[in-house]
Amino acid sequence: MSKEVLNKILESKIIAIVRGIPSDEVVDLADALVKGGISCIEVTFDQSSEEKARDTLKAISNISKALGDQICVGAGTVMTAEQVEAAAAAGAEYIISPNTNASVIKRTKKLGKVSIPGAMTPSEVAEAYELGADIVKLFPAGILGCDYIKAVKAPLKHIPITAVGGVNPGNCADFIRAGAVGVGVGGNLVSPQLVKESRFDEITAIAKSYTDSLKNV
Repeated sequence: MSKEVLNKILESKIIAIVRGIPSDEVVDLADALVKGGISCIEVTFDQSSEEKARDTLKAISNISKALGDQICVGAGTVMTAEQVEAAAAAGAEYIISPNTNASVIKRTKKLGKVSIPGAMTPSEVAEAYELGADIVKLFPAGILGCDYIKAVKAPLKHIPITAVGGVNPGNCADFIRAGAVGVGVGGNLVSPQLVKESRFDEITAIAKSYTDSLKNV
């Protein structure tokens, strides 16, 4: 299953990052993203409280149950091996972190899930890959820029990198051209305000602007 999920992530080139959306609203959001051509969604853990962390798991479960055949759901901001276990049990097929944590990567791989830890420097990227990462998340990509990704990829061509942070419809294709295998997009795509106001058609339109930008890359 891990290989199949990895291929889906690489083919889609974009992961929508869902942050701060209540579990009872997340299925409508996921449906809107699917209509815009996005097939991978990352639901991030809110580390501020146990209650919010539990709601993250419920959101993952709700998406998996409602749209499992249309969407590939993962967990984000995963900081501990215990959260890896909980996310996988809820239905997460891939595990994304802002940092490189050996125990998180190893537990992810032991459970047969796709591992996408975060890194910034070439040393961190190489370490994450050596620990078993399938893809390394370069973060914050918007601040580092496309030239940085191009420079990092020069000696590390064998390591798949995804760009996260500051990605918009105007620059997402540039990150792919610079050497990233995909991008992760949060607030620029998944607006909590639009969800709160049930403006799902607008979310679909924004999603389409991203997928259209990546069609010919």
